[in-house]
Amino acid sequence: MLTILDTHLLNATSRHDLRGWQRFALEFLYFGIKNARACLFVALFFASVLLVPRSGLLGLPRYDVLLLAAIAIQGWMLWARLETLDELKAVCLFHLIGFALEAFKVSGSIQSWSYPDFAYTKLFGVPLFSGFMYAAVGSYIVQAWRLFELRIRHHPPYWMAVLIALLIYANFFTHHYIGDYRWYLAAAALGLYARTTVIFRPLDRDRQMPLLLSFVLIGFFIWLAENISTFWGVWRYPNQLGAWSAVHVSKWSSWSLLVVMTFTIVAHLKHIKARIHVPD
Repeated sequence: MLTILDTHLLNATSRHDLRGWQRFALEFLYFGIKNARACLFVALFFASVLLVPRSGLLGLPRYDVLLLAAIAIQGWMLWARLETLDELKAVCLFHLIGFALEAFKVSGSIQSWSYPDFAYTKLFGVPLFSGFMYAAVGSYIVQAWRLFELRIRHHPPYWMAVLIALLIYANFFTHHYIGDYRWYLAAAALGLYARTTVIFRPLDRDRQMPLLLSFVLIGFFIWLAENISTFWGVWRYPNQLGAWSAVHVSKWSSWSLLVVMTFTIVAHLKHIKARIHVPD
């Protein structure tokens, strides 16, 4: 079924007869469908988050059930050839990066947030399923790249992109000790990607938008997902321990910067790198 859908999305019939609002409406519809399809792992994983009772299933704690669900979803996507082995390696790297960040943030000296429920698969106070939340972002970018036939114009030199990505990741740790340089890094990323555009195909024609705008939009939807997860008690910030409140909007900027880092990793996959233009 998904193979048929993907074939249709990637081989849309040319619609030269469409004009005006009709073209806009159809392209917007296909844009939404392709994004929804790219969110396959995200949708299935967060469906598990919403459906698994807090008490767990069949005697297994909720966090352990979510880990099994995430592994099953990832394994099925690889088996169904919805992801390649190289793409899976990149997704696993996101998992490791995310887990390291989580372990630091929940540590006794930091306590930025916490996972209150018991689990057998907790390590350093972090349930192992949590890394899949970061992997989900990478999975979305990988899937979107294929479905939208993405191409990147005026990408900065790779060494600069890698450097800013490393500094962004480091700031998530160091801001607890030497100050938060998030906005300086955001300004550096703004200058670095100012000329970069992403070319995508929602239907039968190429469209383009600033790559920076896509970073901000993806960061916004991750922030929404974070609000849903904290509302359901998957994890909690200190200010949510008494009663739930919305995640502070400043987290949107943090997620957008994390997307920059994630994009940099995806951009180094061989079949994706071929679609990236770096000016001489």
